[in-house]
Amino acid sequence: MTGLAGKVAFITGVARGQGRSHALRLAEAGVDIIGVDIAESIATVPYPLATKDDLEETVRAVEAVGGQILARAVDVRDLAGLQTVTDDGVARFGRLDIVIANAGISGPAATLEMSEQVWQDMIDVNLTGVWKTLRAGVPHIVKGGRGGSVVLISSLAAVRATENTAHYSAAKAGLVGLMRVLAKELAPQGIRVNTVHPTTVATEMVLNDSVYRLFRPELENPGRADFEVAARTMNRMDVPAIEVEDVTEVVMLLVSDGGRYITGSTQLVDAGGSL
Repeated sequence: MTGLAGKVAFITGVARGQGRSHALRLAEAGVDIIGVDIAESIATVPYPLATKDDLEETVRAVEAVGGQILARAVDVRDLAGLQTVTDDGVARFGRLDIVIANAGISGPAATLEMSEQVWQDMIDVNLTGVWKTLRAGVPHIVKGGRGGSVVLISSLAAVRATENTAHYSAAKAGLVGLMRVLAKELAPQGIRVNTVHPTTVATEMVLNDSVYRLFRPELENPGRADFEVAARTMNRMDVPAIEVEDVTEVVMLLVSDGGRYITGSTQLVDAGGSL
């Protein structure tokens, strides 16, 4: 992955899971990191979100591989907070080249039974929060005049329907339209914009009771082993879930010189789940 040393990346949802994985690999490649995470719970999300301790662990891990990071607890629903941290990060590191909109939430709910708040929180975080991330970060890339890369972490749910995920699927599908418009707008400035669509990933967002019940509704108290039986049938390849590093590999391609002519694309990392 060439052409990354000396660049700066802004990553949301950096405290754990995919966000931490992306930050570590980029730091190892010589990229300075501006990172945010909510670091607190959202009432409508049925599993614990990242904590301030998780965010501090990401800082420790990045610094352990020789990287530099400015990390703060910021909610992607807070545009002013996102603008402050990106402004401060650019002031510290001197530039911004990469934006990875990774933060997101999940939580199954029947389409005609979910509360208004459940719907609104999902859209606010997974779709509007991505636009706010772009609004705060991408102008710095444009101003730099060196081109750059923007990656939106979408989902297999954007292309394959699953019951009880209408709010999640709508948000993730919305990212595709957002990406395509922005890719067209920014191509003249040499800024590439793409979405990445993982199948189930072995993170806290997936490995929790609400997802286990989504995949095995016929069982009273399904566990991880029960989930894996069902998840294997969704993916054509014989895996119940991929690892965060599998998504990071695709992100690294898109932000490096190897992806210099990839823009406006939807990159599936789905173990054949869309087939």
